Amino acid sequence: MEFLVKSTRAETLKTATLVVAIGEGRKLGDTAKAVDLASNGALSAVLKRGDIAGKPGQTLLLHSLPGLKAERVLLVGCGKGDLSDRQLRKLVASVHGVLKGLGGSDALLALGELKVKGRDTYGKTRLIVETLADGTYLFEQFKSQKADPRALKKITLVVDKAELADAERGLQHARAIASGVAFTKDLGNLPPNLCHPSYLAEEAKALGKAHKNLKVEILDEKKLKELGAGAFLAVAQGSEQPPRMIVMHYQGGKKDDKPFALVGKGITFDTGGISIKPAAGMDEMKYDMCGAASVFGTLKAVLELQLPINLVCLLACAENMPSGRATRPGDIVTTMSGQTVEILNTDAEGRLVLCDTLTYAERFKPQAVIDIATLTGACIVALGSNVSGLMGNNDALVKQILKAGESADDRAWQLPLYDEYQEQLDSPFADIANIGGPKAGTITAGCFLSRFAKNFHWAHLDIAGTAWISGGKDKGGTGRPVPMLTQYLLDRAKV
Repeated sequence: MEFLVKSTRAETLKTATLVVAIGEGRKLGDTAKAVDLASNGALSAVLKRGDIAGKPGQTLLLHSLPGLKAERVLLVGCGKGDLSDRQLRKLVASVHGVLKGLGGSDALLALGELKVKGRDTYGKTRLIVETLADGTYLFEQFKSQKADPRALKKITLVVDKAELADAERGLQHARAIASGVAFTKDLGNLPPNLCHPSYLAEEAKALGKAHKNLKVEILDEKKLKELGAGAFLAVAQGSEQPPRMIVMHYQGGKKDDKPFALVGKGITFDTGGISIKPAAGMDEMKYDMCGAASVFGTLKAVLELQLPINLVCLLACAENMPSGRATRPGDIVTTMSGQTVEILNTDAEGRLVLCDTLTYAERFKPQAVIDIATLTGACIVALGSNVSGLMGNNDALVKQILKAGESADDRAWQLPLYDEYQEQLDSPFADIANIGGPKAGTITAGCFLSRFAKNFHWAHLDIAGTAWISGGKDKGGTGRPVPMLTQYLLDRAKV
């Protein structure tokens, strides 16, 4: 899908479908008034008949109106007063639902007059384009019969001349974020017999070949042993698939600028190991690498925008399987940091690959480290699928991520990391246990990771509820939190 912004009079353009907003209570904005005047009062007549009330997301399709070059006019209700982000997304999704069922190859969206709480032209444009792009996503590479090619190829957003520069910037950022979201979804949706640690390593190498300022390093099993990554290797030892730590260095800033670091959990399939999961819904455990996938997607957006920052992306990739070689509950392993861990539950494996990867991140002397992981089912219980869980050891970093989430409409909620929770991880046999019991599971997982992040500013995003849609025919990856992470880096780059 091609997206454009243009400053022009909507009523004068030739297009397959012109989309115009109608306010609740038969209110016409300036664009709708111009269209109404050009069509000899056609819109006023429709409103007078009560064919559309103007409620947010309500649509009415009109054909062959006199005086217009547009073949169709799609009216969409925008309610009264300022829209929320959610209302805008629903409105845009409603419009796209109609457009993709029509025969025209292009559409013109005259929605620049919409008022959205807390959003300027840049913010509105980004949200509209990201929503439209998300609606065009298809994952059908394993279907023998593909969906019919969609007629709609181009969507143009009409804005005032004074707003054109901001709209173009919003469009540029939205394109990059949408590309990263789609990449993240693709990786998450791939079957686990294809998308394993070695596959992700090849994807990283392909990105490195395509971009001169991206250096890729793959740490294999031998290298991980040399580094003393005992926790990481313990997770992988039950699988025939060898583990990989993927390290990608993006150099967009000055040579001496300290990098930001993103660390992604990449468990390409999680059976739970010896602490095996129930069979029902286990197919969804292919999404346990969505933390790594979201780092890939964020990096892709950064590469497209060529942000003036330095970024290190570290992906902790392994497969957690039960076998005669698998780690047992009760085993004790030594991490790269030298701390020992008693593994009480082999299904708490994400924190084991992440703790060694966080230790490895120290060598880059990062400004800040954010790890992203589908870490705990407890996070879904606490927060559902609307917001990601957030913890950290630096208040400024946590606030920056929360702000980025609000700006990107991809929000997080901060959970506490009090010392009292740390006590739940006490072990009589090792320095730390890998679980803290049935209470506050999301927080104790964050507490575990915090033991390996004492030497830098660190934040942890638990995306167990937000990374994918569970169950039914609509299940699949969401691409979150790519918008939030990209916004965080845009803010750091001061773009």
